[in-house]
Order: sequence, then C-alpha cells, then structure tokens
Amino acid sequence: MAGAVIRGSGAEGRPAGGLPRAVVGDARRSAAAQNAFPEIDCVRDILPQDVIAAAERRARAVGLGADRVLIAADAITEEAYLTALATSLGASYEPLEGVSRDDCPLDDDQLIQAAAAGLLPLQRGNDLVWIIAPRCLTARRLADPHRTQPQWLRPFHLTSSERLWRYVAQHAQDALGWQAADGLRRARPLLSNAPRPGGAARAASVALAVLASMLLALVASAVTATALGLLLCAIFLAAAALRLLSVACAPRRRQQSPPTADDRLPIYTVICALYREAGVVKDLVAAIRALDYPPEKLDVKFVVEADDRETKTALSQLDLGPHFQIITAPPIGPKTKPKALNVGLPLALGTFTVVYDAEDMPEPDQLRRAHSAFRAADERLACVQASLTIDNTADNWVARMFTADYAGQFDGFLPGLSALHLPFPLGGSSSHFRTAALRQVGGWDTYNVTEDADLGFRLCRFGYRAAALPSATYEEAPARFMPWLKQRTRWYKGWMQTWLVHSRHPARLFRELGPAGVVSFQLFIAGSVLAAMVHPVCMAGLGYALLLTPAPWDAFNYAPLVCAATLFCGYVSTIVPGIIGLKRRRLLAHAWVLALTPVYWLLLSAAAWRALFQLLSDPQRWEKTEHGLARTSRLFGSGRRRNGPGPSGRRFWRE
Repeated sequence: MAGAVIRGSGAEGRPAGGLPRAVVGDARRSAAAQNAFPEIDCVRDILPQDVIAAAERRARAVGLGADRVLIAADAITEEAYLTALATSLGASYEPLEGVSRDDCPLDDDQLIQAAAAGLLPLQRGNDLVWIIAPRCLTARRLADPHRTQPQWLRPFHLTSSERLWRYVAQHAQDALGWQAADGLRRARPLLSNAPRPGGAARAASVALAVLASMLLALVASAVTATALGLLLCAIFLAAAALRLLSVACAPRRRQQSPPTADDRLPIYTVICALYREAGVVKDLVAAIRALDYPPEKLDVKFVVEADDRETKTALSQLDLGPHFQIITAPPIGPKTKPKALNVGLPLALGTFTVVYDAEDMPEPDQLRRAHSAFRAADERLACVQASLTIDNTADNWVARMFTADYAGQFDGFLPGLSALHLPFPLGGSSSHFRTAALRQVGGWDTYNVTEDADLGFRLCRFGYRAAALPSATYEEAPARFMPWLKQRTRWYKGWMQTWLVHSRHPARLFRELGPAGVVSFQLFIAGSVLAAMVHPVCMAGLGYALLLTPAPWDAFNYAPLVCAATLFCGYVSTIVPGIIGLKRRRLLAHAWVLALTPVYWLLLSAAAWRALFQLLSDPQRWEKTEHGLARTSRLFGSGRRRNGPGPSGRRFWRE
C-alpha cells in the first residue's frame, strides 16, 4: 500500500500475539461484517487496531465515514485509501491523468456541476463509466454489502477530489472563469454592475447632477440654495435618526444557543480570496485551524490569482492537509475579490459558506454560532454577518478611529437594523451564507468593488433576509493615510455603484424591498455618500457665515443653521454609535479619538470625491488593501501578531 501513513502503537501494522496475518485477517473480516463501518474494511489489515478503533469512535462522534476521519487525521493518504477501496469493490482507482476532454460527454458548465457533486461520466466505447470522488458517507454506501448499487452507476471507478478538481481545472478553466466573471450579468443583467451600453453616460449624468447641485448651492439665489440645503439637511437628519434608532434597538446581550453535537454539524465551506498575501497566510491558516469545528467537516478553499506565485508558494509550504484546497482563478475578466469568490462557489461542498479575508482571525466558536443561528431560523435567513473589530487599535489615531467606526457599525448599527428586520450591507468578511441561497441569487457581482454591500441588498430583493451574528472577527485596519484613503475610496465607489444598480427600476425596488427597506437603502447608501461629499461645503459655508457675515444668526438667514445642522447630524451619527459600540466592546479607553471626528470627516470627504472621479474614469479599478503592516495587536500584545502554525487540527479524537 504505497503512500499509506500509519500512526499507532502497532509495530509497522503487524498483528499482535504472533498469529498469522491471514488468520487475524479472516477474524477481522468476520467481525467487520457486523460493524457499522464497512468503508474501512479494506484497510483493517493495514492500519493498527488502535488507529481503526479511534477512527470509528471519531466517526461516530462527528457523523461521517471513518474513511474521512482517517484521511483528515493523515493516518492514510486519500489515494492509498481509495486504491484499497476500489480493489475491494472490484473496481479500480482512476488518476484521470490520461483522460481526454473528448471522453466526457458533458459540456463545460455541466462538467463543473457534476464535479461539484463528486461525479464524472466518461464514455468508454459504447459504455458510460462513472468516476466517483467519495465524500461524507459515499464510501460507506459503496462498501455496504447490504446495499444494492443503482444500475445506472455501473460500472464505476474511484478517484480523489484533488484529481477530479485537476481534471476540471485543466479542461473547463475558461467556463469556470467566464461563469465567475459574467454569471450574474448573463443571468440577471439588471442586477449587475457590468459595463453596459449607455451605463457610463448614465453614471456621468448622475455625477454631473451632483456637481451641479453643489455649484447651485454656491452661486444660486439665497432662496434656492436654502431650499437645497434644507433638503440635504432633512436627508442627513433622517440618516442620523436611523443610525441612532438602530443602535438603540440593537440587542445588548449575546444570545447563547445550546451547542450542537458534532455529529449534527453540516459540512462548512470557507472561501478566502487571496492576492499578494504571502506574508499573512500563515496566520490565516492558524486561525482556521483554531476554529472549534470538526476538521473533517471543513471544506477550505483558498482562491489565488494566476500571477501570484508568492502566495501559492507560501501556502504550499504549510502542509495544509486534505480539507484545504488551493484553487487558481482563471485569468478571465477583472481581477477582483468577488470574481475569485465566484470561482470557489461552484466547488463549495458545504451546506453553509463563510468568507474570510487574509488578515481575519475569527473567534473559534464562530461557525458553531452561525450554524445555531441558521438552525433557529427559517429558510429565509440566508446570511448572518459576524461583527468585525480592529486588532491593531493602538497603532495610531487612524486605527483607533477605525476601531470606533467598526464598533458603532457592527456592534450597534447593523444589529439594530437586523432587529428591525431592515436590509443592510454586508461586511465583506465573516459573512456566513446558506450556500444554496447564495447560488440562487447569483453569487457576488464581479464588477462591483463593494460586492458585500450589493449582495446584502440583493438577497433581500430575492425575499431573503440577513441577521447580525454576535461573534467577532479581528481584522487589521490600514493605519497609514494612503492605504486608508484607497480603501475608503473603493468603499464609496462601490456604494455609488450599488446605488446606481439598485435604483435602475425604482418601482420594482419598492415592491421587492418594501417602503421601510427602500428608505433604509436610500439613507444608508445615498445618505452616507452625500454626507461625506457635502461635509466640506457645509464647513466652508458655516465658516464663511461666522467669520465674514455681520449677522450670521439673523432670523432670515437660514444658511448657517442648515450648515450647522448638517454637520451636527454627521458628527452625532458617528460619535454616539462609536461610544456605544466601544462600550459594548469594552474599549472606552479609546473613545477620546472621537474628538477628532471633524478631521476624520474631512478625510472621508476626500475619499468620497476621489471615488466619484474614479467612478467616471476607472469604475472597475480595485485598489487592494495591503495586510501585514500592523505594529500592535489586541489579541497578542504589542508584538504584531502570532506568526506560528497554530493548532494542527489534524487529529481524530478528543478525549
């Protein structure tokens, strides 16, 4: 059995007591005929008895086949196991190395779907032969002597999931790439931000309208300028009221759900889109291995770009284990995070799927909490969003302000919107989905640079809902100005794209989101962008009125009042949620940074105006945020981050 790796007390797998191997083998097979794990009968003579017994105990505990336990624990390689299983079933192991594309009668899209199910039909002469990559309990069903295999499945051969994926990657790469890049545009063009005839002109028209309004406010008559100012002030006041109401309605205590037994937990897919992340993938792998979830039920997919050799090399050096898979995104379409996520989505094996970024460090029980939230709700709950919190808070004032911003957003605002059953934009990371629902709505929009915000509202338009999850994921904030500016520019540009896409048919949007949902959408997306853009205008107007106007507070002079009210709304909607969020995070010691809110809003304004110009000149430009630059860590002290391998996760019993 070449390639088998044996662990246990038996010396080289020899039977104890000096009995001939044939006698012991016959006895084992006789006893195995009545056992519940026929899938490992084929290796009982190869592996030590204590390893077999431990695998059976672990398989019972997690509700999987003992073969998956042995492979996940590295007790035997998948190819060695499948070779033994195929021999015992009178079949053979098919490495798929010499199989041509013409041998498969499916088209490329069907090939991808079949491979996702672990099946590959091949035409051999006049016969159709099935290649099976066993998963979960498939090997048990094939090996069970009391189960009759369906006639259509005969004859069949076995292969590994890795071999099957290699075949798909080799022969259906273009289809996978086009599906990832243009799947949403082809299926639902009205909900995609993909370039379309006249789209640039419409975006330019909206931008010019915004600029014209700003100019009008400066040069028009006092009545016109005041009316426009009052309208904007009403919008900002409503947006601030929504934020404050949401924070007030946010649950203040974590709801502890009873733990789910391991054998009732489903397969969970983790997708990480990685690009130029060689410096942090070791931490990411350690964080995933530290998750309190059976490793046998994890399906981890790292999607890397074709030209990113450094990240591929860094991953290949980590001895990832069988439940990790490295996927190369086909070089088709824009090189964006949502396209990379769409590459992994058709291959996801899990009932649920979560997205993590390269620098993420989720709380170990996050997957269990997410599963409990889904289990307690109906099928309409398609997504639960975990709280994002900043790890490198102490780097400087920008990181502290980022911490306060995230605390107000994820520990106040979004939980409140969830409690009010209003739609909200997702966080881009630590978003947990029902995989079937995610596929139904078309996955992520490759052409939207804030695919998370778009997806949150699109789910609601399809009749689903999202909820906040009381579990934290620690992230690294860009603490230097230019990385921060580029990230915020991308966010604002993506919100503009999201608003343009979902506002194409207002009547349809109203029917699908309802009145409250439309108001929430407009106030959060349009209100946030407009507030940032108008902020310097209001500051200049208020300064002019106070410094150069003889009677700035004259009863008939509304301009100073409008400017002051607008600024007040923006500051209050930032400071109050920030303080409440920091208190709930037990980080009130950093609340002093909120005194710099006016300065922070000026920076936000610069990012918003930069985003508008990018929307017109380079709408699909993705300015990547660099990771691994933090100097401090709340989790691991001042010495940046833990840079070790973390718990291996490759064990099959917990006693």
